[in-house]
Amino acid sequence: MKQVTVALIGAGLRGGIYTGYAKHFPMDLKVVAVADPDPVRREQIMKDHGIPEENSFTDWNKLLAVPPVADAVLICTQDRMHFEPTMKALEAGYHVMLEKPMSPSLEECIQMKDQADRYGRVLTICHVLRYTVFFQTIRQLLDQGAIGDLMSIQHNENVAYWHQAHSFVRGNWRNSKESNPMILAKSCHDMDILLWLAGDDCISLSSYGHLSHFKAENAPDGAPKRCLDGCPMAEECPYYAPKIYLTDEPTWMDMAVTHHYRSYEAKYEALQTGPYGRCVYHCDNDVVDHQVVSMEFANEVTAVFTMTAFTEECNRTLKLMGTKGEIRGHMEKNEIEWISFGTGKREIIRLGNQGGHIGHGGGDYGLIRDFIRVIRGNGQNEVLTSAAKSVESHMMAFAAERSRLERRTVHLSEMSIIPG
Repeated sequence: MKQVTVALIGAGLRGGIYTGYAKHFPMDLKVVAVADPDPVRREQIMKDHGIPEENSFTDWNKLLAVPPVADAVLICTQDRMHFEPTMKALEAGYHVMLEKPMSPSLEECIQMKDQADRYGRVLTICHVLRYTVFFQTIRQLLDQGAIGDLMSIQHNENVAYWHQAHSFVRGNWRNSKESNPMILAKSCHDMDILLWLAGDDCISLSSYGHLSHFKAENAPDGAPKRCLDGCPMAEECPYYAPKIYLTDEPTWMDMAVTHHYRSYEAKYEALQTGPYGRCVYHCDNDVVDHQVVSMEFANEVTAVFTMTAFTEECNRTLKLMGTKGEIRGHMEKNEIEWISFGTGKREIIRLGNQGGHIGHGGGDYGLIRDFIRVIRGNGQNEVLTSAAKSVESHMMAFAAERSRLERRTVHLSEMSIIPG
């Protein structure tokens, strides 16, 4: 089988995870170029994959200005930096795997999809949940009629108090003007998986949500702007930065805090001066910390999605209700319970460890495998997370934010023509 070659644009955490596939499966994938303005991150990718100096670029424009050096590019830049490199890469002759969300603009999402169609390229969006064994097992149970006709879905995204503080209060996705609304930045995964499980177009939805807790009026008396500046609530506050970051064990959050160095000293210095040392009640965040979306699909399936910061665990839990039974799932535990009405049958399916939080339950590598499969087929086979499918689930997220802000039900027909 042909080895697929890729160039990486954006050598941060997600880029490093996706390209890590090449080290485990070198017969399938080879990373041959990298573009990133950060020299340390760029050089780490070069070292990991043996990339020559001439294929190292400080800017994605420079990479795309030369004749194609690979079959595809992986675009893992920040949310508002997706559109231009995607459009130019497709035009230049590359297939593209693009980190979610596609764009903070629905119009740009549609333009990227149209660009891929125009040039006959594969454009895969990183909706990794579709590739997890967990959600694929649930989809198989539905397809097999295990619970009869699906009627309703309850889906919870438990963000976790510490994850909300890190990414959506102190971090890169805290402010919708700099990144995206929460429903798009964090939960476009969930809109996509609900669309996939429901099995038909979403036709209308209503959404409610607020930034209720992480704001200045809720700061404890005497709380300073930065945690290390003598906070009187250091022992009691669950968001006290040293509790989260100054740990003995390295975490995936360390790269965001210090960029390169994971020593205690480097992290301590970063908390003194950088964004992750700020008091969570004194940040410039504006995204919601809890939100609900109620959805109606064309096949009369209804769904309720709840995103909340206020959980201990960082996971997804759901319940699917059909005419002949129920499915209950806990993604972090990789457990699915199937219940059959009136028969006494009840089965717990334990899937085992599929890659944990960082690997999205095995979905990250499943995504790469599917991308490789379609490229090897010269784009003749459709990828599971095509741009056309992703535009529709992104449209649901945009409609949910409009509903939340305008406090009314939004019909998807108001947004745009849903791709066929």
